[in-house]
Amino acid sequence: MLNILLSGCNGHMGQSIVGICSELDDVQIVAGINRTAKCLNDFSVYSSCEEFSGAADVIIDFSNPNNLDMLLKFIADKKIPAVLCTTGYCDEQFKSILSASAAAPIFMSGNMSLGINLMLSLVKKSAAVLGSTFDIEIIEKHHNRKIDAPSGTANMIANAAAEALETKPEYTYERSSKRCKRAKNEIGISSVRGGNIVGEHEIIFAGQNEVLSIKHSAMSRDVFANGAISAARYMAKITSPGLYSMDDLLKSALGE
Repeated sequence: MLNILLSGCNGHMGQSIVGICSELDDVQIVAGINRTAKCLNDFSVYSSCEEFSGAADVIIDFSNPNNLDMLLKFIADKKIPAVLCTTGYCDEQFKSILSASAAAPIFMSGNMSLGINLMLSLVKKSAAVLGSTFDIEIIEKHHNRKIDAPSGTANMIANAAAEALETKPEYTYERSSKRCKRAKNEIGISSVRGGNIVGEHEIIFAGQNEVLSIKHSAMSRDVFANGAISAARYMAKITSPGLYSMDDLLKSALGE
């Protein structure tokens, strides 16, 4: 039985994970962590990690960047594997995660979808072929409750394209303050917030007389919840400290 400590258990993503786990015979949520320690399900909920004294094989976090320091201290002290699914971290927080991974196994991904991670591979190949002569623009769309912009996934897509380019690009997040021609070495990133859009990401390679678009649409939060549970299964078997990613999970699944 895989025992999961779920941070952000009362949020939309947390409840998606709870719902999926309730239908699995070999996975259970042993406790939840939530800023408002209100019990919505049949497990105890605490307002901080320090209040939890039970046993867990892995912790999944789908909460808020403000909880990171608390989580990293708990992870390092308990040496418990962690799956960090929260987005919106700043550069200093990324450094903190990297530092904490020296003490415990940490899995981090800006998007837990298998389709998105396949998209990243396609983006790298496309940018390597088209990047020198095509303009690159990224459009991401999410529901009206999402706080961070651009999304962590949009940044992942931009970084994937940038890795394949010969010249380091400049990321442009808005154009209203600019009165100039588009620079050749830039990647434009635009954000849309509205309704209950689960998640939509598109990268556009715009050339002379032709346009290539690669697009991914998530129809349900269960896409990300299933990915988080798969990552938890993988990380529960990891004993060596380090920073792990979806690439490691996919390689493991393929037996590489």
